[in-house]
Amino acid sequence: MKKVINLFLAAVMMLSLAACGSEGGTQSTAADEGTDGGLKIGVILIGDENEGYSYAHISGIKEAAANLGIPDENILWKYSVSEDAGCYDAAMDLVDAGCKLVISNSYGHQTYMQQAAQEVPDVTFVSMTGDTASVSGLPNFKNAFTKVFQSRYVSGVVAGMKIAELDAQGAIPEKSLDADGNVRIGYVGAYPYAEVVSGYTAFYLGAKSVYDKLTMEVSYTNSWSDLTAEAEAANALLSDGCIIIGQHADSTGAPSAVQAAYEKGETVFSVGYNVDMLSVAPDAALTSAANNWSVYYTYAIGAVLNGEEVATNWAAGYESDAVRLTQLGPNVAAGTAEKVAEVEEALGNGSLQVFDTDSFTVDGKKIEDYTIDLNGDYDTDDEEDQNAIWDGYFHESEFRAAPSFDIRIDGIIEKN
Repeated sequence: MKKVINLFLAAVMMLSLAACGSEGGTQSTAADEGTDGGLKIGVILIGDENEGYSYAHISGIKEAAANLGIPDENILWKYSVSEDAGCYDAAMDLVDAGCKLVISNSYGHQTYMQQAAQEVPDVTFVSMTGDTASVSGLPNFKNAFTKVFQSRYVSGVVAGMKIAELDAQGAIPEKSLDADGNVRIGYVGAYPYAEVVSGYTAFYLGAKSVYDKLTMEVSYTNSWSDLTAEAEAANALLSDGCIIIGQHADSTGAPSAVQAAYEKGETVFSVGYNVDMLSVAPDAALTSAANNWSVYYTYAIGAVLNGEEVATNWAAGYESDAVRLTQLGPNVAAGTAEKVAEVEEALGNGSLQVFDTDSFTVDGKKIEDYTIDLNGDYDTDDEEDQNAIWDGYFHESEFRAAPSFDIRIDGIIEKN
């Protein structure tokens, strides 16, 4: 998303993000009645407007509602809903308030959203980033996610451009090289889920498409949003010599840590997620991989308004403007904007595939096939499971909305 969060919001984020990662209570900020006769929409969020991922969803829903003429009072919000039975309670509260479309935005909400969908067949439930809608047997239970792995790949291209420029200038520190002369980069990840693995692999492959001699360390925080843990993970990666830190985590912790190191004179840069990080890392932030959630929400809300069925699995990327980068920072390499435009066009028209099997190996070998688990029972002998590799690339988010790429490729090291 190409919106820059204003300085006031950035300041609030810095003060409030640590609290947003906690379980917290649920609350509705709109009157239960809404507008008489109008569609009411319930939204269950893992965080609130102070947490980047949820902020992006809030912005997308508000933009979609404005596009479709839905008044603010017809949107009922549940903030900081933890990934437990509290999600089910929140969903049923929204149903009782008259909502005909209920949306949640975190993977851990899925079980409880599916339970609610089974009990209330005349309400459509959408579990973002989920993966069980197609096998649930419930016509009113849906999954959706963007092809954010595409914008992560492009953000990796931005990182690779910067490393190539530093190399040409002779500015790569000795500590940032491993024994084989590979440049070290790092990545702060939330959990070792396919969603995160897909994203960090895309970021790495994007960087390698520009500068081949790279190795990447991944450090997990085991939280979607933890300001302190993300800063600590970033600092540990910087101590290992990582010159650029990417992230799949929702706070400003990592970019802030990189900015602090930059201000001490270190050659380090940051690539964020969800929102523009320039307000907290004005020198170190190169860009962020982002989603344009208004694309999905305009589609899904419009479908319900028109009495049409929402797709069971929805995933879109550059071809629909559903993913993008935020503003490029002042310290990106020369020619980055032009390169980004070129790569985005290729991803949008399908001439470039993120997980081209010629671009990576596993244990030194190219892989020709890979079976993905489509029903969540981790039994790869099920008839529903599918080989995801053909025509020379892994077909991410084609069998279901949620990412399936969980292959550990050569060149990436998981630290914990």
